[in-house]
Amino acid sequence: MSKQRRPPVVVVLGHVDHGKTTLLDYIRKSHLAEKEVGAITQSIGAYEISLPKSDYSVNKITFIDTPGHEVFSNLRARGSSIADLAVLLIDAKESVKPQTVESIQLIKKIKLPFIVALNKIDLPEANPDKVIRDLTKHNIIVEKLGGDVVCLPISAKTGQGVSDLLDAVLLLSEDKGLYFDEDNAFFGFIVESRKTPAGIVGSVIVKDGVLAVRDTVYTSNQEFKVRSMIDDLGRQVKTVYPSKPVEVLGFAQLPKPGDPISSDKSKVQVPDSSDEKKTVDNDKFSQFFQSDKLKKLKIILKADTLGSLEAIESKIAENDRLEIVLSDVGVVSKNDVLLAKSAKALILAFNVKVEESAELAAKDLKIGIRVYDLIYELLDELDEVFLFLEQKEEEEKVRAEAKVLAQFIKDGARVFGAKVTKGKLKLGMQVSVYRDNNFIGKAKIASLKIRAKDVDEVKSGQEFGFSVYPQLDIKVGDVIKYIL
Repeated sequence: MSKQRRPPVVVVLGHVDHGKTTLLDYIRKSHLAEKEVGAITQSIGAYEISLPKSDYSVNKITFIDTPGHEVFSNLRARGSSIADLAVLLIDAKESVKPQTVESIQLIKKIKLPFIVALNKIDLPEANPDKVIRDLTKHNIIVEKLGGDVVCLPISAKTGQGVSDLLDAVLLLSEDKGLYFDEDNAFFGFIVESRKTPAGIVGSVIVKDGVLAVRDTVYTSNQEFKVRSMIDDLGRQVKTVYPSKPVEVLGFAQLPKPGDPISSDKSKVQVPDSSDEKKTVDNDKFSQFFQSDKLKKLKIILKADTLGSLEAIESKIAENDRLEIVLSDVGVVSKNDVLLAKSAKALILAFNVKVEESAELAAKDLKIGIRVYDLIYELLDELDEVFLFLEQKEEEEKVRAEAKVLAQFIKDGARVFGAKVTKGKLKLGMQVSVYRDNNFIGKAKIASLKIRAKDVDEVKSGQEFGFSVYPQLDIKVGDVIKYIL
């Protein structure tokens, strides 16, 4: 069978509170019958609308309605995407914010065609010209300035300009040329997954071929037969054509959001990890701290544009554990490495290359260089550093520690057996109890015994019995700590 046109699959990206949910809700309610709006399965993570258009090959659009970038971050190494195009939503009052920059980098990374929508244009504080200027810092030039990016003013709240936005989506998808072949092997993506009383359900968007009940399909970690399917309006369906979202029942285990799914096993192979996050120094930040015994992280920051640099700097400034030695636009050079050596700094490179001379110097001088494609990757790893430092500081304050090995009832009271693993514990000490690193409570050591003999203290390596006051829900495996 010859190729046929299929509807576009669209994702709305942007900064938190810029109106994504409001826009998706408005589109859903204004382009579906009232009974259909109520029937939409919220857990499916996507829905399809029909438009009264006759100028285009298709008049349907599927919107992915799932929070954050989780689904899309899993696709960086696959060279393809659940979505066919994106709407980059920006508050016309607040302009470009950190998550806007994340969205821009994500769009660029997976080469996703996109339209810019300037939201809240109905408010007097709206300043679309400022947004357009700020976008140029990220190499996004809208049509108004002679570029090729469509930029439309809208109000997700009132609906102003939304019909123009949907029309632009259909036009862009028409230009892109979205096709499927009914005779091809079924291929799609997992949007979401969950456990239900009936079994494991995965939300799927078909991109090519046709999916039918009783088909045998594959994901990266399983093979199974489709038991049943429910569309976005809660209706049982036997077959599903491309761009239509559907819930599939029959998975043997939970599939990962973003994973491909197909009736052709070769299409769901795990990608080569060599295309994952690049780094010159494979050590984690925490290892950098450990080896240098630093309390504060000094960094040299290099980025692709001034806009990216400003977004990262503003986030870094929120934590006083970070100190920027140098912040500049451009590639990582040998001079950057030499500066890092003298300043005992780590180099963070965002969306820029590392010169060969810099890479060789970094290996010779043992300087860490971390290279990122997406801002939230960088920020997530910084969060790991902060958590590591907090845990390290907490451990430095621990003067004594023991692990609970047993518990008994003696003369109607609860007593425990334990072994000292660090320092020494004394009678009357106020100790903290932890279970799986979670704080349980505090109490005083009311008694200490070694072989039924009362003692005033126990030292590292000794096994002992103890009781506390007031009583705590202490269990075998808990850790008792004395912290200054």
